[in-house]
Amino acid sequence: MARRRHSNRRRRGSFGFLYKLLSTLVICGVIVAALTLFFRVDTIVVTGEEKYTAEEIIAATGVERGDNLFLLNKRDVDSSIKKALPYVEDTRINKKLPDVLLVEIVKECRTPLAVVQDGSAWLVSARGMIVEQLPAAEASACGVIDGCKLLSPSVGTPIALATEYASQQSDLLALLTALDEAGMLDQVDSIHLDDLSILSMDYAGRFRVEMPYHADYALKVKALRQTLEHELVQDNMTGTIDLMQEEVYLRQNMG
Repeated sequence: MARRRHSNRRRRGSFGFLYKLLSTLVICGVIVAALTLFFRVDTIVVTGEEKYTAEEIIAATGVERGDNLFLLNKRDVDSSIKKALPYVEDTRINKKLPDVLLVEIVKECRTPLAVVQDGSAWLVSARGMIVEQLPAAEASACGVIDGCKLLSPSVGTPIALATEYASQQSDLLALLTALDEAGMLDQVDSIHLDDLSILSMDYAGRFRVEMPYHADYALKVKALRQTLEHELVQDNMTGTIDLMQEEVYLRQNMG
């Protein structure tokens, strides 16, 4: 008798657990259905755009009116924008319930440098992305990266230097990043990778800057800035800024 009562209690306990589980699943299903039915994209708001129009950015999101807002993957939207619009470097994607997608363009490439080869100028961002292809004759306003060759260049892809120049690639990218973060990239006239003993660049139309490979380029760029801001460096001065060692040497052009 006692055994039968114990068995009945076990059955009631099992049914109670199943009832709670099914109730939870039903509630979750109702919530998902509600989110799917009611939270749909009606408006996409774009801010921070400069290089591209709001219409171009909206098209690049891959999001269409009526798409489910709640289920949108923000990383996918970010990736779609960057793939379609290479000048875009950073975005911030947010959802505003019930029906608004917010797209903020946080950063765009403003000062690409050109690698000229085979009649084309491939414009490269500070992050090493190819952002545009132009005829070589139209790249005169850009700084130039020379002494290297791009391997199978294509807009929207990272640069890859041909095998014989591969050792210079990481140094080039590190230098571009340091210059960009210091706000000094727009003064670069050219960067030269042809000499394996010296990484050099022409800067501000006045100076040749010499640096070693495998250096801390953030520190080298900081030293360059401090040199240029020194009271002894006059506006009409030209020459070579030697950053090969810890101490900075300025060799002024005479005559």
